[in-house]
Amino acid sequence: MCGRYAVRQDPAALAGEFDAVDRTDGALEPDYNVTPTKTVPIIVERGAERSVRPVRWGLVPTWAKDATSGPPMINARAETITTKPAYAESAARRRCLMPASGWYEWKPDDKRRQPYFCRRGDGESLAMAAVFSAWWPPSGDPLVTCAVVTTDAVGELAGVHHRMPLVLPRSAWSEWLDPQRTEVPELLSPQPGVLDELVLHPVSTEVNNMRNNRPELMERAEPVPEPAEQAALFES
Repeated sequence: MCGRYAVRQDPAALAGEFDAVDRTDGALEPDYNVTPTKTVPIIVERGAERSVRPVRWGLVPTWAKDATSGPPMINARAETITTKPAYAESAARRRCLMPASGWYEWKPDDKRRQPYFCRRGDGESLAMAAVFSAWWPPSGDPLVTCAVVTTDAVGELAGVHHRMPLVLPRSAWSEWLDPQRTEVPELLSPQPGVLDELVLHPVSTEVNNMRNNRPELMERAEPVPEPAEQAALFES
């Protein structure tokens, strides 16, 4: 986690939810099956303005020799984000929020590949803590990229996967986004009350195909039945 999520709101709606200005210039649309390396919306604060910006999901450190070597760095562990070279500078100076309608998750050893969806119970967007970076090529414009901050899963979520995105309550947004603050250790663990707002349910295996992209992917669905031989093991 986090390797797949959904954003049903367009940038204008996100700007309204996050008290921000839309600076995407039409570069983004709702996406119900967001995969790594896609262009995604982030919320940043610079100067007196909070804005919605389009960036690529999969962080490229400022010091990287190129932007394509190795797998996409889509997640940053909260436990090591301030010390790991790839993320430390961003954790101190370039924090952001990644808005989401919810995220998809799979049990690591589930051969059925049964997906689950975690969202807010009230239907509002949740704010995943994230960091971003700007990588400059030899010529041309910088490539701005981001990574989700993850932490140990707790409660019902731990029954699906051992990691989860760090979801921040509205009361913590300003502190996390403040570019003048270089340390936010008190925000690098799940905040009280946030988990009470989350709902987890199974969804269609259509999510497993990244080409599928429609609102119905987020809806509750009957889980895939266990194979007969596996079910028999639990009945004996």
